[in-house]
Amino acid sequence: MEMKEIYRVAREKFKGVCRVCPNCNGRACAGEMPGMGGIGTGSSFMANFDSLARIKLNLCTIHDAADPNIDYDFFGRSLRMPILVAPLAGMVINMGKAMEEREYLAAMVEGGREAGSITFTCDGPNSMFLDLGLEILGKNQGWGVPTVKPRPAEDFLSRVRRAEDAGVPAIASDIDAAGIIHMKRAGQPAGPWTLKHWEKVISQTRLPIILKGIMTAAEAIKAVEAGAAGIVVSNHGGRVLDHTPGTAEVLPEIVSAVKGKIKIFIDGGVRSGVDVLKMLALGAEAVLVGRPMAVAAVGGGQEGVTLLLNQYVEQLRTAMLYTACRSLSAITPSVLRVERG
Repeated sequence: MEMKEIYRVAREKFKGVCRVCPNCNGRACAGEMPGMGGIGTGSSFMANFDSLARIKLNLCTIHDAADPNIDYDFFGRSLRMPILVAPLAGMVINMGKAMEEREYLAAMVEGGREAGSITFTCDGPNSMFLDLGLEILGKNQGWGVPTVKPRPAEDFLSRVRRAEDAGVPAIASDIDAAGIIHMKRAGQPAGPWTLKHWEKVISQTRLPIILKGIMTAAEAIKAVEAGAAGIVVSNHGGRVLDHTPGTAEVLPEIVSAVKGKIKIFIDGGVRSGVDVLKMLALGAEAVLVGRPMAVAAVGGGQEGVTLLLNQYVEQLRTAMLYTACRSLSAITPSVLRVERG
């Protein structure tokens, strides 16, 4: 199977809900929610893509970094790469029933594991999302990260307990889902929570908690104060607030504020291993990839997800070779040339 064929099949199955564009930049699907687009004008989705595109790399070939090592430790799980599969579900809500939900989630989890990555699963207005995710993670020795929305504390902690029982290494909460329209329509409001609320809830969990949806240094500092183990710099794929900056734009200030105090992950606009290198050079220690993995799952199932992750791995290793980075720790801002404007 080749990616070209996977994209062809995915395009047919999506039936226009996702065009599977050559450049997944948010322009063709702007404002399509439900759907795969960004909210409103779509500018937040586009900003993720565009902010990465503005960053250029410094070519370097006089060195001895011929065989880059990209092994990554994720809360005790040894991964082959610092590339993680982002939480993205909702075949009926957002993806035009292009695939059966169980089959899709299994492809994301098992495809990620086969490649040496790890997948974040979802929560949502239908309990099916969390239930299926936990079921599939349980069958895969807890190889994944359940995402729980910031619901009322009692409901949140009950879901956390189920996730703990699944044997997972960490739990995420997409705090950028506070106020998201799908939850409101289902009568299940999510967040926002105060710092004291997060401190109390995190103190009652056994596993590391990752807060996904941080876009400012001030919020990153609050995540540290709350006791979170990690953050994901994310604007929810541009799907919750119009006119936000791209995640690559805000990452440096967040890194400056909390690097070394908390694990820093990022998503938004990553479309290649070269983009992964850019995000790592800006200070993230791993990246999450969403829409491209969903397309790969729809077009090629588990094999499609594994194939795309392997493609990113080869692109990342090649980019590291050409920027003199023999390991992940060697990737620094010195490999970047940022164009302003």
